[in-house]
Amino acid sequence: MREVNEDPSAHAAVRATAEAIERGGVGLGVNELLAKVTAAGAVETRTGRETGTGAETEVGAETGAGAGTGSASGTDTEPSAPAPTAHPTAAGQSAVHPTATGPTAAGPATEARIAEAPTADPRTAAPPATEAAPPRDVDALAAAIADRAGRHLPSGHLGPDADFFDAGGSSVSAVELVAVLEDELGMEIDLDEVFAEARPISLARRALSSTGAVAVAAEPATVTSGVTAAPVTPVTPVIPVTPATLPPDAPAHSAARPEDLTQILADLALADRLPFTASPEPLPPRRILLTGATGFLGSHMLLDLLRHSDAHVHCLVRAADEEAATVRLGEALKSYALPWSSEVRRRITVLPGDIRHPHLGLSDDVWNTLAQELDSVVGVAAAVDFLRGYQSLRTSNVLGALTLAELAATGRPKPLHHISSIAVFNEVGISSMGEDDPLAHIDRLIAGYDQTKWAAEVALRRARDHGLVVTALRPGGIGGHTKTGAYNPQDLSSGLISAFGRFRTVPAFRYLNAAPVDWVSRVAVAAICAPDAWGFDYNLTGVPNTLDDVVRDMAFGGMHVRVHDWDEWRTDTLARLQADPIPELAFLTRVLQSPTALKLCEATLKGPAATADRTTALVEALGLPPAARYDPRAQLRTFERLAHDGLARLPQKDDQPYLWFSETTEGSVGPVGAAPETPCALSLTLSIASMHQLVTDRRVDVRGEVTCPALHPEPLTVARGDIWVRPEEGIPQRHGLRHQLLRYRLELTDADGGRWWLEGHKYARARRDVWRQTRALTVALGREGEPASLAGEVVVPADSYVRDQIDGIKVDPRLTSQEKRAAKLTWLAWFGLEMGRGLLGPFARAAADLLDLRRTQTPTEHRR
Repeated sequence: MREVNEDPSAHAAVRATAEAIERGGVGLGVNELLAKVTAAGAVETRTGRETGTGAETEVGAETGAGAGTGSASGTDTEPSAPAPTAHPTAAGQSAVHPTATGPTAAGPATEARIAEAPTADPRTAAPPATEAAPPRDVDALAAAIADRAGRHLPSGHLGPDADFFDAGGSSVSAVELVAVLEDELGMEIDLDEVFAEARPISLARRALSSTGAVAVAAEPATVTSGVTAAPVTPVTPVIPVTPATLPPDAPAHSAARPEDLTQILADLALADRLPFTASPEPLPPRRILLTGATGFLGSHMLLDLLRHSDAHVHCLVRAADEEAATVRLGEALKSYALPWSSEVRRRITVLPGDIRHPHLGLSDDVWNTLAQELDSVVGVAAAVDFLRGYQSLRTSNVLGALTLAELAATGRPKPLHHISSIAVFNEVGISSMGEDDPLAHIDRLIAGYDQTKWAAEVALRRARDHGLVVTALRPGGIGGHTKTGAYNPQDLSSGLISAFGRFRTVPAFRYLNAAPVDWVSRVAVAAICAPDAWGFDYNLTGVPNTLDDVVRDMAFGGMHVRVHDWDEWRTDTLARLQADPIPELAFLTRVLQSPTALKLCEATLKGPAATADRTTALVEALGLPPAARYDPRAQLRTFERLAHDGLARLPQKDDQPYLWFSETTEGSVGPVGAAPETPCALSLTLSIASMHQLVTDRRVDVRGEVTCPALHPEPLTVARGDIWVRPEEGIPQRHGLRHQLLRYRLELTDADGGRWWLEGHKYARARRDVWRQTRALTVALGREGEPASLAGEVVVPADSYVRDQIDGIKVDPRLTSQEKRAAKLTWLAWFGLEMGRGLLGPFARAAADLLDLRRTQTPTEHRR
C-alpha cells in the first residue's frame, strides 16, 4: 500500500482509486472498481440469467484449491432498491451482507472470471508455482480444525467458515486451541495467525500453503509482468493490492498484511451499494435505535439519553430472545452501578438481534417498522479486541456499521451517529490528531481493531455522498466514572493504568488521550440530541495527560513510580505478570506478547495529543461541563474499585511512608477525677502513606513511645496508632463552643506483651489562646478492655513545634528534590487549611449565638 501512495508512476490507477475511496469522491460500481485497480488483468462478468431489474453483480468468487478442480464461484445480485429475502437468521438480505453461493446452490449463479492471461481460464488453469491438491484435503482439514475448535466454545460446535471468536471463543481458548491443534493434528500455527483470521477454512489453507501442499486462493496476488491473479473471498469482492515494499531492515509486523488491505478495499466498495436518501428533519430524536447498550460506554449513553431527552430507545441486544436480552441488559447496567428501574424499562424496547447478521438479525417486519418509525440510529456496538485481526473483526465493526447505515438510509430519512475511535489515527509517527486532520495511512495500521475502525469511518464518509447524515464520535481511552468508579476492565487504558499502579513503573510516553466515561457519554448524547451538531466529526478525548501528569497523579495517590523506556517497561511488566499471574490482567499479558498489539500500544503511547476544537465549541454552546484533565481526584473512585477487584494496589499502612515528621508532647496525668500530678510524655512519629489516605480517610499513621510511670514503669510502644483530622467534618455540631480538631487513638504494648490504650483530643474553642489550642492534647489512658484509669493533658512545646512539624518534615527519598518540595507544600497547605477551618468553627458559632437576639444570653456570654 505504501507503493500505491508513494509511486504514482507505477501505480497511478490503483492510487487514484484508493484515494477516491478514502475521500468518498466517486461512485464506482464494483466492476468499475475492479477494472481500475486490476489494470493488468481483464475482468469479465457473466450472468447466468438476465434479472431485468438493473441488478449490479458483485464478484464473490473463491478459486479452487488446485488444478483440475474447477472453481467455486459465488455471486450476489443486489436489486437497485432494497428487497429483503429469506435468510437463515430470519432477516432479509442486506445490501452490505452479500450471501455467497456455490455451483451447487439452487438457482443460477453468476460466474466471475479473472483472466490470468488473454486466453487463460482460471477454472482449468493451475497456478504454475503450486502443487495441485483436491479441495477435499482443505475441506477435511478445515472440518478437523472446526471439530477441535468447537470443544472450546459455549455451543460446542463451529462451522468451517465461521469465525472462532464470533462464535464465543476467547483469547484464553485461542491459546488452548493452538496447543490442541499441535498435539492432535501436528499443526504448528502461530497464535497471531489465529487472531488474524480465526475461520477453520482459512487456518487450513494457511497450514497447507506453508507445507506447499495446496495453493491458497485467498492470498492476494502481486502485480508482476502485467499479469494479475485477482483473489476473491466468498463474502465480498476482493481487490488485489500491491503490498508495501519494506526496507530490508524493517522489523516484522511493521505494515498491514496485504490480504487485509485487499479486504479493506473490498469492504469500502460496499458503501456504494447503500441507497440514496434525503436529509432528515432537524428535530431532536424521539425514537432511537441504540446498539451496544450492554457495553461500558453504551450503557452510560443509554442512561444519558433517557435523562437528557424525551426519546424512547430501542436497544439491540445480542441474545436468543427478548426475555434473555432484557435480562442481559439489566445485568450490564447494574454491573456498572447504573439504575435498572421500572422507569428505565418503561422507556426502552429491547430487541434481540446481532449487528453481525444481515438486517441486524431482525425479522423483515421489525426491520421495515424500524426503518419507517425511527428518527435516529446510534451505533456504539463493536468488537473490541486488540489481538484479533481485521478478518476476524470486520463483520462486527465494518459490516455492522454499514448495516446501520443501510437502516438509516432506508424508509424515513434519519441521521446515523457512529461511535468511532481515536484509533483511526494510530499510525506510529503521525504528527497530529485533529478532528479534521487526515486519518492514518491504512497500510501503516497494524492492529485489526484499528483497521476496522478506520475502514468503518472511511466507508461512512463515502455514505455521506449518498445523502446520509453521519456523525463520527471518536473517544480515546475511556476512563472510569468520576462518581461511581465504574470502569471497563478490558479497556487498554485501564489495563495500562492498573499495571502502572501495581508495579510502580510507567513507560515513557507523550500523551494519554483519555477522558472519564461520564463526560464522554454526556457529550456524545448532547451531539445526538442537537440537530445543529449532526454530520460532523468529534474527538471525545478530553484533556490529554502528559507523562509528568501521570507521575504526579500516581505520587498523589502514594504510588511513586519509576519511568522506563518502552522496551524495558514491557519486558519487566511481562516478566512480573508471568511470574505472578493476575487473572484480571490476563488480557494485558497477551497484549504484551503479541507483536501486532505491541504496535498498537506503541502508537498509543508515542502519538501526539488529540485536539478537539469542534467538541470544545459544542460543549460551550450547550452549556455542558468543560473537558477537564482525568486527574487523581477524578480517578479516585476508579482506583479504589481497581484495587478492590485486584487490578491495582493502593498504598497500605505498612508501606514505606510518603511523608513523616516527629511530634513530642509533655504534660501530666492523674487518676480520673483527680488532679493530674504524674508526668507523662509522648514521643511520636506521624506519617502518611499517600495523599490518597488524607483525601479518603483524613487519617495520619502514628508510631513511637509513650512514657507514663503512673501507667507502667517502662515506656510503652505504639503498636498501632491513628490520628483523624477534624473527625466530625460534615456532622452538624451540637450547641456549644468546643469543636474537635484532632482525635488520637493509640494501641500500646509493654515488653511483657501487656496491652494498653490511649485516647486523645485536640479541641478548638472560641478563646484567645488559639496557638495553644493547636498544641494541647487532652488524653485518657487505660488497660485494654478496661475503662480509663488516668486522664490529663500534654502539650507540644512551643519551641519544638516549628522545628519538628514544619522544618523537620521528611519525604520519601525516592522522589526528586522538586517532588519532595511539592509533597511538603501539599501537606502543609492541606493540614493548614483543615486547622484553619476547624479553629474558625467555634468563633463562627459564637458570633451566630451573639447575633441571635431571640435567645437569652448565658452568664458567660453576658460577662463577655
